[in-house]
Formats: sequence, structure tokens, C-alpha cells
Amino acid sequence: MRYVSTRGRAPVLGFEDTMLTGLARDGGLYVPEEVPVLSPGDIAALAGRPYEDVAVRVMAPFVADAFDEATFAGMVERAYAGFGHDARAPLRQLGPNHHLLELFHGPTLAFKDFAMQLIGQMFEHSLERRGERVSIVGATSGDTGSAAIEAFRGLDAVDVFILYPHGRVSEVQRRQMTTPTEANVHALALAGHFDDCQARLKEMFNDFAFRDRVGLAGVNSINFARVLAQVVYYFTAATALGAPHREVSFTVPTGNFGDIFAGHIARRMGLPIRQLVVATNQNDILHRCLTTGEYRTGEVHPSISPSMDIQVSSNFERALHLAYDRDGAAVSQLMEELRGGGFTVSQGALEALREVYASGRVSEEETAATIAGMRDRTGELLCPHSAIGARVAETHLGDVPMVTLATAHPAKFPDAVEAATGLRPPLPPRLADLFDRAERVTRVENDLAALEAVIDERRAA
Repeated sequence: MRYVSTRGRAPVLGFEDTMLTGLARDGGLYVPEEVPVLSPGDIAALAGRPYEDVAVRVMAPFVADAFDEATFAGMVERAYAGFGHDARAPLRQLGPNHHLLELFHGPTLAFKDFAMQLIGQMFEHSLERRGERVSIVGATSGDTGSAAIEAFRGLDAVDVFILYPHGRVSEVQRRQMTTPTEANVHALALAGHFDDCQARLKEMFNDFAFRDRVGLAGVNSINFARVLAQVVYYFTAATALGAPHREVSFTVPTGNFGDIFAGHIARRMGLPIRQLVVATNQNDILHRCLTTGEYRTGEVHPSISPSMDIQVSSNFERALHLAYDRDGAAVSQLMEELRGGGFTVSQGALEALREVYASGRVSEEETAATIAGMRDRTGELLCPHSAIGARVAETHLGDVPMVTLATAHPAKFPDAVEAATGLRPPLPPRLADLFDRAERVTRVENDLAALEAVIDERRAA
């Protein structure tokens, strides 16, 4: 299996190098040169299997010879051993033809754990075998950072630096990043919003002298290994609902586009997905683009669903790469125009995108009303992001099962949930003392040189 950049000017890599590299050296994102297709018989055989078995079978063609079968199976087993539900990603029915996929049973209570726990295992194995050390730098709107810290803290071959927007994540999200005590973990509160964090991260990757000096590696969803691990739960959910003999649709609360792009990979692998529905909050650039063909950035408006407060969705570049028939020059031109504020998707590419993705937008008031209404009708307590997904899903229900991805535990956003329902969701017992732990955080300016200086200093220490 070979991986190529969306912009077409970076070296072609195997899986292990793709994973360790993260962002391509031409600024693009790595994608598989070809997507392997599973037969209907192969997909049917996944039904009822343990999550770990499905994960190995779905990911093996992408991993290829990077790890032998037994080694890879062991990584998968260890990655999910600490999840709080034996099914790992259980389904619950919300109503006729509407199901909720609970992706918050991992150690940090968010869907990011599915990918990050596995990436931690793969990084540790590869770095130990190579005798290398890396500096992982990640940008987060809340959940990616805590999941990365949980996966990599205490590892000898890794320093972890997580950039998050100061004052723009929930208190639970912040404390999950700032309370770990391991010396290799560094939480950096950046003066700005998530798009600023993401922009500085990409600038670091494009500063090749710094990148090579610190052994820079990325675990944001710019890393295809992250997306790959998320493909698995599309298969477990769809086969539980009758695939491949029955079509299934998915609605995904979407910020950086990685989670729903994983659904597109599953579809290209042969999973019979009828609709992939993008659910956005008031920062609705993806919905606007799919509706009008115009991708124009604007002001980021803080919301009760902060993990979706994004204007530059990095993984949308992967969707554009496919919509433009893998034309790296065309994608490069669009990304250059984005630096100036935005671009217009060509008619042919827009039609290709609309063949794959539908979309919807949810206001702050509608989000709160959905949290309250879902609690009253079904007993389910949803986080604001999951509520946005459920709200949009209800406008796209049809004659096949619709699965809404519940991306975080409601206890990660207790203020929003309590305001909507009067109920304050408690943290699970393993995190019950989170608010008693001491915090350790560094405030940093929204400046590349200042960030690089902090990383250099902390690495040396």
C-alpha cells in the first residue's frame, strides 16, 4: 500500500512512514493511492465479531507489511482494552430508523480515543524498532489534545506538545490536558482560536529546519492513521444493522472533517452507505460550501459545541482531492486561494461532493432544545456536538437506518447540558477526582517563533 499527497509534490510513502510523517512536505495530506475493496462476503463476515477482530480485518490492507499480523493484532487488543464498554462502540436506538453510535467509552470520553489509543501503540512499536525519538505537536479544539496526551504520556521516545485555544475549550477538556504529571507532556494555551492553533501547527511542519531538528510528528487528523482507525466503527455499526444486505446512512457532527471522511473511505471499501450527512453548528462553513460551492472563511463564533468552532477544516482537502479526480495541482491552487480567504469549488467537483455528502446547520438554540428534547423523549443525555448530529439526522431520515455519531460524553460539557436539561452529568468514577488535580499549563502567544522556542526549550529540559 502506497500513500500520496493531495497536492502531488511529496514523496510517495508506505504506511509506517506516512504515519510517522503526518503532514506531507508539500503541505498536503497523505491519502492511499488506491482504496482496497471488501467483497459483500467479507463484509457480512464482520457481523457480530468483537470490535478488535473487525478493526484488524478492516485496517490490515492499509497497514500492509508495516507490521506482521500478530504484532498488529496485539496493538489493537491493547489499544481498546481500557475502554469502558465491551462493545467499544455500542448502538442505541433513538427512534424509528434512528440509532446513536456511542463513541465516548474510551479513556478520555471522546471518539478521538479510537484512533489515538491505537496510534500510541503503533508509534511506540515503530520508534522503538527504529531507535528514534520524535516531538509530537498537535492542535486541538478540545478532544484531540486529551486523547493524544492519554495515548503518549510517559513514553520514552516521545515528547507531546498540545496547542489549544485559551478560554475556548470546556473546563473538563482543559483539565484533561493540563493535569497529567508525566514530564513528556506539555499543554500550551495559545492566544487565539482553533484555526490559529492549526495554522501554527502547519507552519511548523513547513519549517523544514525546525521539523527535522526536533523530529516533528503529527497526530491531528492530518495523519491518515487517525482517519483509518475511525473507519472501523462504520463497519461495526453498519453490519449490526444489516449491511451488506441493507444500506445504512450516517450523520456526523463535523469540525475538521476527519470523522466523516473516514465514512467516505468505508463507502469506497464497499460498505453500502446511502448518505453521509455533515452536521455543523453556527460555524457552518462546510454546510455553506456544500450548499453554494463557496468556501469562504469568516469569524469563528464561540459556541456551546466548541470542538466544532472551526473555519478551516483540514480534512476537507482530502475530499477535494477526490472530487477533483486526484488533481494535485488543482488542490494546491485551491489551498493557495484559501490563504487569501476562500475559493470556489468547480461545478463538476461540487457535484462529485454532493454525490457523497449532504449537510445541515444547527443554531445554539436548536442545540439546547435538542439536548432537552432527546432527554425527555428517549432518556438519552447528549453532549452538544452529538445533539447537533441528532438534530440534523432527523431531517434526513428515510427508509434505511440512520446512525448519528455520538462523539463525546455529556460530562465533558456539563455546563451546556445542565443549562438545557437542569441535570449536571457526572464524570465516570475513573475521572471523579479530575477537578482536584493540579494543573500545569504554559500560555503562549499566537506566533510561530515563540512556539518553536518553547518546544525547543522543553525538549532540551
